[in-house]
Amino acid sequence: LGLLRWYGLMYIFAFGTAYFILSKLRKEGELDSPGQTTTDDDLFSFFGFGVLFLLLGARIFSALVYDTSGLYRQKPWLIFWPFNEAGQFTGLAGMSFHGGVIGGLLGMVIWCLTHKRPLWKWIDAMAVAIPLGYTFGRIGNFLNGELYGRITTMPWGVVFPDAEKFSSSLPWVKEIAAKIGMNISNMSLVNLPRHPSQLYEAFFEGIVFWAIIWLCIKHKKFDGTLACIYTGCYGIFRFIIEYFREPDADIG
Repeated sequence: LGLLRWYGLMYIFAFGTAYFILSKLRKEGELDSPGQTTTDDDLFSFFGFGVLFLLLGARIFSALVYDTSGLYRQKPWLIFWPFNEAGQFTGLAGMSFHGGVIGGLLGMVIWCLTHKRPLWKWIDAMAVAIPLGYTFGRIGNFLNGELYGRITTMPWGVVFPDAEKFSSSLPWVKEIAAKIGMNISNMSLVNLPRHPSQLYEAFFEGIVFWAIIWLCIKHKKFDGTLACIYTGCYGIFRFIIEYFREPDADIG
């Protein structure tokens, strides 16, 4: 696993899970329309097209929107360059969920229009398939020790190696250490436990989210219903969990 990072491995699991769910929906006739029976080739073509645009959108959005150094604006060819300045392989470090949604949606729209398939029916199917895949992505963030949460005194708090450390002389640091029974007498800098917000997201925005949409499949009133539920539920879950997540350093 030298060059294969956890997040990259989780991408494989995520796409595999999403394709499995789409395949199940196809077998149940959820993607068929009058006069059109969906084949395995149709499904693979749709999924591949969507994934390609998802990756492009996620990477471009991350490089041009979230990167505050301006490097990629000055040297846009580095957006898809998987090596650092020292020539070491780093992969495509940095992917944006929002960019992935925009890119993936664009890919699905283009595919459905060019293949003359009912757009909202297919987008509904993708709305069912995505959440469980998202679970693996957040587990990858947790294993990489990134996108961690705020400092907490909860018993399930996790110490992330790369998190910001604080001086042990600070009163609030001493107070938190005392609450959790942490001995900091021999420390100059302290790495305090934090909310594993990645796992919160993996559970609520992944498993719970998927279960809600799955239960709504047979009860939807019109094509596009599941896409609306996806958008609403994700916004609600993400809004709540953001209160447990450490803000990005560049936001201030």
